[in-house]
Amino acid sequence: MRIIIQKFGGTSVATQQRRELVSNKIESAIEKGYSPVVVVSAIGRKGDPYATDTLLSLINNNETHLEKREMDLLMSCGEIISAVVMAETLQRRGIKSSVLTGGQAGIITDDNFNDATILRVDTKRIIDLLNKGIVPIVTGFQGMTSEGDITTLGRGGSDVTGAVLGEALRAEAIEIYTDVDGIMTADPRIVPEAKVIEKISYNEVFQLADQGAKVIHPKAVEYAMRGNVPLWIKNTMSDAQGTMITSAKHNEGRIVTGITHMSNRSQISVKCKDTGNEKDLFEILAGCGISIDLINVFPEYRVFTIDGKDSLRVNNILKDLGLEYSIINNCSKIALIGNGMRGVPGVMAKILKTLVQNNIKVLQTADSHTTIWCLVSEEDTIKAINALHKEFSL
Repeated sequence: MRIIIQKFGGTSVATQQRRELVSNKIESAIEKGYSPVVVVSAIGRKGDPYATDTLLSLINNNETHLEKREMDLLMSCGEIISAVVMAETLQRRGIKSSVLTGGQAGIITDDNFNDATILRVDTKRIIDLLNKGIVPIVTGFQGMTSEGDITTLGRGGSDVTGAVLGEALRAEAIEIYTDVDGIMTADPRIVPEAKVIEKISYNEVFQLADQGAKVIHPKAVEYAMRGNVPLWIKNTMSDAQGTMITSAKHNEGRIVTGITHMSNRSQISVKCKDTGNEKDLFEILAGCGISIDLINVFPEYRVFTIDGKDSLRVNNILKDLGLEYSIINNCSKIALIGNGMRGVPGVMAKILKTLVQNNIKVLQTADSHTTIWCLVSEEDTIKAINALHKEFSL
């Protein structure tokens, strides 16, 4: 049996016209000899009647007194509605289908409601449907505890559902359908010349997703990589080839594959006390639930960045500790990603030269084998990304 996972996002199932396009993709897969397993997100986005954020607005999510268990019950409704409506669209075409919740599809999770971790997948029910020639339509974004409680997998969890099913079913491919033609070299709203990347590695796309590019959930990439299942990012509304994600190295001869960024970052510089017995600052911040990155440690001071929303909390913590410090708010962390930069000298120098030539002040840098980060003022973000995109001929 040639199994393929086809996951469709909220915009793909938002209208009857688009659901017909989704049906075309499913029907085409069947005609090619595949047995598709369909995963759907909730219909539309915030403001649409059955979108997850719209459902949460019914209970005033920011001030709700509900336990997270009950919130998961509410949030799971959007995908159930979407799946049933999609099943009706397929059945009108004569394509037999059956709706399964995440739990019914065998996705068993822990009880960390709102952000559950998948523990195992029992594929028996899905396999039984496929053997009968029935298309399973699985509600994305959700699972079930061993006690039978519905759980949700966190933002973007429908991608995770598609990928974990792809791994568990040993699918030939996982197709993630959205409203863009594939993964771009940069955000086209920032760089009009951005192009679709035809092929990219798991590691590169993981880095892009983790560093702010809203292309696919990073956990989904992990599952696909673990199962060595090719991932495709495609457009429901077009026949564009899309982007293929595999373990192979692609884009030979290219140093940088793509550029992304994270805005609203704050840079913290702290002068160190050298008493030898004070609790480590990073340990204190971790205990307060504050995530840090771009860490540079020097003998007399430490520099790191945080999410801007935590800036006031960190300010108060540092003040209470009696430390000397400074904070620069409204920063943007730009990430250049590519397997091609591994072992190549002079990449950082080229990046810094390009930014300096464009009168962009670099506040901080960091690098790994496949990623280089530069912290700049948020007002310089668009100019910096465009300059780097042009410099590396993306």
